[in-house]
Amino acid sequence: VQLQACGGGLVQAGDSLRLSCAASGRTFSTYAMGWFRQAPGKEREFVATIVWSVGSTYYANSVKGRFTIFRDLAKNTVYLQMNSLKPEDTAVYYCASDAQRSGSRWYEYALWGQGTQVTVSS
Repeated sequence: VQLQACGGGLVQAGDSLRLSCAASGRTFSTYAMGWFRQAPGKEREFVATIVWSVGSTYYANSVKGRFTIFRDLAKNTVYLQMNSLKPEDTAVYYCASDAQRSGSRWYEYALWGQGTQVTVSS
């Protein structure tokens, strides 16, 4: 199974972007999918996670109310709708799969996508 993230780009502050992350492979099973981001010189940080089976979600305080994580079970795809983007949202965004839990600690996620760059200009 592989995760393929896409949808990043260069936008202005206040704009919106939607990231997607598709799981490919014959069988895909996970407990949760998460989005993380990493800005230059900073540690990877949690953005949002969703429990795959029931759709319950959890967000970092910095994105709560602006970002929405959701999934399409039929397509094995998780999305991150990002609204009201700010320059501080600039980072490489990664999707990840955790087969056991839906936490905010990046090191608990076993499977990672390749990352997609989001740049927000002021």
